[in-house]
Amino acid sequence: MTDSESKRSIKAGLSPGSLIHVGERMVEKVRITVIDYDADNIFEKEVETVEECFRFRETSTVTWINIDGIHDAAVVEKLGTYFGLHPLILEDIMTTSQRPKMEDLGDAAYVVLKMIEYGTDCSDVVTEQMSLIFGRNFVLTFQERPGDTFDPVRERIRKGKGRIRKMGPDYLAYALIDAVVDDYFIVLERMGEQIEEIEDELVADPKKTTLNEIHAMKRQMIFLRKSAWPMRELISRLERAESPLIQKTTGIFLRDVYDHTIQIIDNIETFRDMLSGMLDMYLSSVSNRMNEVMKVLTIIGTIFIPLTFLVGVYGMNFKFMPELEWRGSYFVVWGVMIAVAVFLVAYFRRKKWL
Repeated sequence: MTDSESKRSIKAGLSPGSLIHVGERMVEKVRITVIDYDADNIFEKEVETVEECFRFRETSTVTWINIDGIHDAAVVEKLGTYFGLHPLILEDIMTTSQRPKMEDLGDAAYVVLKMIEYGTDCSDVVTEQMSLIFGRNFVLTFQERPGDTFDPVRERIRKGKGRIRKMGPDYLAYALIDAVVDDYFIVLERMGEQIEEIEDELVADPKKTTLNEIHAMKRQMIFLRKSAWPMRELISRLERAESPLIQKTTGIFLRDVYDHTIQIIDNIETFRDMLSGMLDMYLSSVSNRMNEVMKVLTIIGTIFIPLTFLVGVYGMNFKFMPELEWRGSYFVVWGVMIAVAVFLVAYFRRKKWL
């Protein structure tokens, strides 16, 4: 059980819509940024209070309000109340163990996605829940921590690249979702390289650490699958939604993102199959190595069986053994034993057992 799942127990018995943060607190202070733009102008500012965002509610321009840090219930409640969001939606925003989903709120749409990236040591995948709400002229995004996932979108807005400044909030929502999906390709590409490295190690010299790496990759694939499958469903719902919030021109781009999610799921399934095959390969390699060891020990034991017999015969304490009186009997016995050992080794080589 993950930490976020175990912390859900603190909400047991509370009324629906209770705003309690469930998850890890990733920033000390909530950071609020506003980007307001149209085809000709852009306004960007980091504000100190939620109230500074309210003046953009009824403008004809597109307003993007981004919240970094969702542990402060007062900030989430004020913003949600002003934009007319249901308390259950606000509760979902503050609960970081949500399954990716999309909900049509009538005058707005609510989307939950899992953002992924590699950690600072590039050994494990770091996840973050991102909540996105877009309406007639606004887009709200809630992130657990600051990051660079949306920086390319911000640069396109600042420099007026492409069509983003000429389109509405639905296109901005698409651009943000597309940025999240693109990060999956980056992570999966790196995972593919790791799987190839593990495969090479598995063929050359499998170790116990190799098995641990395979199990760790399998766990990551399970989590990615849990994030990617519902993401495909929610993008499909957005694409097929008959909502006045989504223009037909944006639907084409959403279909492209949908195709990307299909590719992501295909890659995940391929990697899962490869890891399962690698696990079987590891077990087979260990078994083959054990068989080789047993074969060598068996051959050694087989060689020493007749030698032990000879030594045992002449080690008996019978009073009359004529060979014991011969002057060269010691060397003869040694010669016989060496000849037997050489004969057996030659025989095993001829049979290709050695």
